[in-house]
Amino acid sequence: MIVKFSTRAGAFVMHGDAAVALLRGMGHSGTVPGAILAADLPAALAQLRTFLESAAAAPPAPPTPLPDRDADEEETEPPVSLRMRSLPLIDMIETAIARESDLMWERG
Repeated sequence: MIVKFSTRAGAFVMHGDAAVALLRGMGHSGTVPGAILAADLPAALAQLRTFLESAAAAPPAPPTPLPDRDADEEETEPPVSLRMRSLPLIDMIETAIARESDLMWERG
């Protein structure tokens, strides 16, 4: 599943598992579609940042092997942390707060 986040300022898409984890980190149920009103975004952003700090303290996941490689090759791709995946969403929320816009999401 792909989730499309949008505000009056723009939109972007994110992989569903990461999107749902971040939504839950903001205190939302994680259901898609959904929305957070502009007035509630500062609290949601604060809760998301707290969630990401606690997630950063957890041990990192092991690297995943790259697809289409021979078994003899040991090359792996480092995992992308949830914190890194959250950066576009955090930026969008900060912009939405500044512009007093709601945050909405739906299946993309």
